[in-house]
Amino acid sequence: MASTVSYMLLFPLLVCSLVMVAFAGDFNKDFDITWGDGRAKILNNGELLTLSLDKASGSGFQSKNEYLFGKIDMQLKLVPGNSAGTVTAYYLSSKGSTWDEIDYEFLGNLSGDPYILHTNVFSQGKGNREQQFYLWFDPTADFHTYSIIWNPQRIIFSVDGTPIREFKNSQAIGVPFPKKQPMRIYSSLWNADDWATRGGLVKTDWTHAPFTASYRNFNAEACIWSSGASSCGSSSSTSTSSSSWLSQELDATGQQRLKWVQKNYMIYNYCTDTKRFPQGLPAECNIS
Repeated sequence: MASTVSYMLLFPLLVCSLVMVAFAGDFNKDFDITWGDGRAKILNNGELLTLSLDKASGSGFQSKNEYLFGKIDMQLKLVPGNSAGTVTAYYLSSKGSTWDEIDYEFLGNLSGDPYILHTNVFSQGKGNREQQFYLWFDPTADFHTYSIIWNPQRIIFSVDGTPIREFKNSQAIGVPFPKKQPMRIYSSLWNADDWATRGGLVKTDWTHAPFTASYRNFNAEACIWSSGASSCGSSSSTSTSSSSWLSQELDATGQQRLKWVQKNYMIYNYCTDTKRFPQGLPAECNIS
């Protein structure tokens, strides 16, 4: 019975994943390897990028372009086997002491135990907006698409087309929202065994090194920021299908999928952590 229920719960997600469109970007054109001393590699004529971690160092890359709003897709296959202590980070970030940031972090675990997908949103240098999830599949067995829709109204995190989190613009009640600072895409694979797995109790087993995460099919439908101006211009043409993400919101089906994921797979939500916020939950938590 349990397996039948699980299949019924998964069925809409399986259907959704079947209709996902793959985009083949060129990592040579879109990204720069920034650190790792040869541990990051661009392969297959720019179609594949791998990051590796060993006891000496991790590795990372960043986008050549800066973006101010966009729909960003990347397919990742995470470190397999005993990945405890490792973190694969994939995020958008600006620079400076009051930076904005939109985070995916994948926290490794012992073989057989699930990855934790950690999400966060920083605005004007302030984060503390963590939501964490288990995934409904093995993220190490194949590539899966992790997406960020970032427009002036909201930020939507999606996995294989299924929304897992929505962070709405709540500036009207005094909550800063990332909308003025252009951001680059960054990714890194690094050792964080002081906190990543069971709060640092489980350490990285270096006998399994090197650890490797793989990336493919990057796609950005986005406003590129260059020389102080946006490629989208001053007036956004939201009527065209190519920029529909600029005003995209969750429809009824998206809302249902979001609730399904948050009910069945969310394991931490800062908006329910009253012990952490004894003086009251953050203002945006009180908005439905």
